[in-house]
This record gives sequence, structure tokens and C-alpha cells, in this order.
Amino acid sequence: MTSPFIQREPFPYAVSPRSDSLAGLRLAVKDLFAIKGMPTTAGNPTWSQTHAIPQATSSVVETLLAHGASYVGKTVTDELAYSLNGQNKHYGTPVNPVTPDRLPGGSSSGSAVAVAANEADIGLGTDTGGSIRVPASYNRLFGLRTTHDLIARDNMVALAPSFDTVGVMTRDLSTLASVMQVLCDTPAPEPLQPHLTLADSLLDCCDHADLIRQWSDRLDSSSLLHDMSLDAAALDVAETFRILQGAEIRDEHGEWLSVNQPDIAEDIQQRIDASMRITIQQQQRAKSTQQQIAESLEKVLSQTDAIIIPTTPGIAPRLDAPAGSMVAYRQQLLSLTAFAGLAGLPQLHLPLFTLHNAPCGLSLIGKKGSDLALISYARWLMEYTQ
Repeated sequence: MTSPFIQREPFPYAVSPRSDSLAGLRLAVKDLFAIKGMPTTAGNPTWSQTHAIPQATSSVVETLLAHGASYVGKTVTDELAYSLNGQNKHYGTPVNPVTPDRLPGGSSSGSAVAVAANEADIGLGTDTGGSIRVPASYNRLFGLRTTHDLIARDNMVALAPSFDTVGVMTRDLSTLASVMQVLCDTPAPEPLQPHLTLADSLLDCCDHADLIRQWSDRLDSSSLLHDMSLDAAALDVAETFRILQGAEIRDEHGEWLSVNQPDIAEDIQQRIDASMRITIQQQQRAKSTQQQIAESLEKVLSQTDAIIIPTTPGIAPRLDAPAGSMVAYRQQLLSLTAFAGLAGLPQLHLPLFTLHNAPCGLSLIGKKGSDLALISYARWLMEYTQ
């Protein structure tokens, strides 16, 4: 079985303690976060060969360690974090401990698997187009994509900076609340009943729509609104995200890719090649559409605390799924995950359901900066609906 870790050596230096609020919690760190004295691979050996050993550590990692978390290792990521599958041709594909015949989800695959396999308690990762939410769904974890720019991204390999966020995966909401309280330097609120809106149009995109509807039927009808305006196809969500993300990846890594010609998995290389062909006109149209999508979300959130959407189209695809089917599936997946990314909003995955003996769930999308509130709403919902 492939380990979720690529490095298990001890943390290379002492971090000045600030509190013991995370004492006893093991921290797995996605190999995009720099650690002083350790190489960063970003999922590809050519990256570490062409970049110096970091001389500074990500402030996120240092903060978690300073509050008592114990480092257990760096974890596998898809190459340059440009995939939602969780596979890596160089370091291996971490085995999903919940459904070993299915994908672990990426790009924060190693951190997700380490937590799901109880080799860590805190899975630190990043989320650009779904890289926290997707593996959280596939591994039956809670996973929070934080508000864009809420948490510092210093000393971290970028993918598409205007979409990149820091994210966290845990097995329980209590641990997630403790971690976010430390990262936000704000007390976590008690469980709080939210007013929610169910994005009904998006249920057509998922296999577990009936499970979501049955779950929502348990909620007080006076606190649950229904909305049909968030139509992924009509808003062209997936294609808008593909163009804007691809253009940023080209700008961020195009020169390095051209100079070094790294060996990269075929599906990721195809997306890189496509990003090189994106035109200014495509970007301009996508930017305009992005604004429309953000305004649509803002309008819905002006009337509610959070929006309920499916996190993924269903359970994780099988490891032996044909490559052609995975291209279509990625577009279907982005039609759900890209909403929060395009608007810079926080999104929290709740692992509520099982379908065909594999996990899936739903997400809460909140207003900018409502990350801790989302956890509070989720704690109330988990108590109320179970």
C-alpha cells in the first residue's frame, strides 16, 4: 500500500511555544508548504531539483506547531496541485482507507488519507478548485476551504494565486474548530442554528440528491429557503474557472515548465498544454462571467447564513475508471467546486452520507470571513439531524 507520506523525518528545529491548545494532535503537512531545511517537491521531483532548500517555514505550519500540534510528516500531493484525483506517478497514489478501490481525491490526497487512516489528526492542505473539499468527501472527513486571503499563504507553492487558499481536514468538528480558532486567533463560537438555502438546481448534478433532500426535510422549514438561481450550466461555472485558473497557472509556472520540461502525468500535462492556448479574449469573457457568478452568490447569501450544495457529484470514481470518463467527470466536479473559488468564499464539507458503501456529503458555502461561523452551523446541524 502506498503511504500518504513522502517524508517522515522529525521537524528540523524547535518552534517557540505559545499555547498547548492543540497538544496531542498530529499534523500532516501537504508538500506545498515550505519547511526550513526540508526540500519541497510540489509533487514532482524536478521541482525540488530546481529549487533551493527553503530557508523559511510557512507561517501556518509554525502557528500550528507553536500551539502544541506535533508534526508527523509531509504528504503526497498531485503534481503542482493541478488535479482533483489524488494520484501521483512519482510518489505513488495514497490508498483511500475508506474505499481502497477508489480514488483518494486531490490534490491534498496525502493529508486526507493520513487523517482518514488515523496517522494524523490535522490534515493541512490547500484548495484552489476543490483540493480540500474533494478528498474530504472521498475519505469521510470534514474539510474546510477557507475564505480567500483569510490565512497567510507565505512560503507555499502557488498554483493559481487568486484562487489558492489554505485548508484543513479533520475527522471531527471539534478538532477543526480548535485548529481554525488558532489560525484565525478568534474564539470558536458555540453551535448556532443557521438559516440555510438549498441550491436545488445543483442537486441535478449529483447521484446522492435524494439523500440530500431527505436530510434537508429534517430541518425546520421556516429556516430553510430554496433557490433555483445557482445553475452551474447556465452560469458556465466550470468553463469560467478552467479558463481563469489555467491562465494563472500559465503565468505562474509557464517559464519553469518550458525551461525544465519536467515529466508530468499525462492528464495534468494536457491541462497545462490547454492553459498555454488560453487567449486574452477568453480571459476577459471569463472575468465578466466570474463577476456575474459572484454577484449571484452574494444575492443568495444576503438572505441566508449559508448555501447548501453537493460537494461532489457523488462517491469517488474507481481507480480503474477510463481516462476519457475522468475528463468529463472533472468538468462535472468543477461545476460544483468552482462556485466558492470564483467568489473567494469559504466552504465546509460535511461527511453525512453513504452511497454504494462509499462516502459522500454536502457543503455549506458562507459569506466571506464566516469560516468559524460555518463550523458553528455545522456543529448544530450534526446534532440536530443525526
